[in-house]
Amino acid sequence: MNTPPVVPDVENYVSHTLKTTKPLPPITWDNFLSELNWLNVAILTLTPAASIIGAYHTKLRWETALFSVFYYFYTGLGITAGYHRLWAHRSYNAGKFLQYFLAISGAGAVEGSIKWWSRGHRAHHRYTDTELDPYNAGEGFWFSHMGWMLLKPRRKPGVADVSDLSKSDVVRWQHKHYILLILLMSFVVPTVIPWLGWGDARGGYVYAGFVRLCFVHHSTFCVNSLAHWLGESPFDDKHSPRDHLITALCTIGEGYHNFHHQFPMDYRNAIKWYQYDPTKWFIWVCQQLGLATHLKVFPDNEVRKGQLTMQLKRLRETQESLAWPSDSNDLPVISWDAYQAQAAKRPLILVSGFIHDVASFVDEHPGGAHFIIKYIGKDASTAFFGGVYDHSNAAHNLLAMKRVGVLHGGIPLAVDDKAIPPSQRLKIARYAELSSPYASSTAYSDRDDDKEGMLG
Repeated sequence: MNTPPVVPDVENYVSHTLKTTKPLPPITWDNFLSELNWLNVAILTLTPAASIIGAYHTKLRWETALFSVFYYFYTGLGITAGYHRLWAHRSYNAGKFLQYFLAISGAGAVEGSIKWWSRGHRAHHRYTDTELDPYNAGEGFWFSHMGWMLLKPRRKPGVADVSDLSKSDVVRWQHKHYILLILLMSFVVPTVIPWLGWGDARGGYVYAGFVRLCFVHHSTFCVNSLAHWLGESPFDDKHSPRDHLITALCTIGEGYHNFHHQFPMDYRNAIKWYQYDPTKWFIWVCQQLGLATHLKVFPDNEVRKGQLTMQLKRLRETQESLAWPSDSNDLPVISWDAYQAQAAKRPLILVSGFIHDVASFVDEHPGGAHFIIKYIGKDASTAFFGGVYDHSNAAHNLLAMKRVGVLHGGIPLAVDDKAIPPSQRLKIARYAELSSPYASSTAYSDRDDDKEGMLG
């Protein structure tokens, strides 16, 4: 009989890759120039330089200003609605007309072809915040913003499947004609339209061409940097993506990045009607016009679970910062006679099976000290819970902090709701605490103690 070979445990892909592949040597002042990606350096430095010089020497007409803003959104949507949500995440289906529309407009943003851009972005999602993430936020704000493009990567980005894009006629067409498309959409079109429309070819070339391109670049770059630095994590805090309105305003709606990283197949970034996400509304309008179909939405029930998980986590952090009553298992168990004897020496009262030392509160009692004094050494449960006065939750919580012992043979605390202070009835417990055989924090009056404890 043949025995199958023993298969070793498969290592985590990231750690395995980091162990088995060598990165390029660290960048130093000696090799700095040779490690620059000079094509990207030229694009990302000449564009703002040309924008500043051109704007200084070119008057901005209001028609050109409006067109530049329009063209910014047009080419920006090519990235957000096209490259990002359609091709990188397949969050909806688009007809051929819309695909070509977005492929052409995306080329005007000069951020690489659809296939190249989507391959890097899929790696970013799969290996977020690791060394296999091409724009790893862990390397710092400026690295994730643009440093990763200016320097040759120390490692090849992690594996990402783009076979679906390789089969797309539109993606292949754009990849093949990419250089021609970026020249046409980045400079020819934004120059010709103002020229033919209101005779401002130079203004179009400068403002709708270079200045607009500079804004589109850094708008998109903010998704890799600002969206991993500014804001909160309302859905999950395992990784760095965050949600913030400012980032959304800077990125045509891509600022609710924590949601996006949790639910990347969802065509939305913002799920609330008042949150700024023009890309979502653009896709929705395309659906109404019959240009887009199958808009994917993550089940609301699961989205709310993610929100609840983080809310509970924040509450747990607040909970752990507060002082709580001693656990009944940590308190001494004493007999009625011992309780009577010690109550003769100091102010002890019994409420719901717990013995409380109220020395620090006698003179502070809102109803007067005599109401407490007359119950010293007695069972004040009935009086506390409505017999004399039905105390507030705050009073119950405060009383619990004064517990010093448990009365032996008292009441079945495990089933007495009044033995648990209101603040603890909804106390958040971890799964391990709930599953532990020692998880109960209630005292049982029938437990068998060999020795009678002394009150602390």
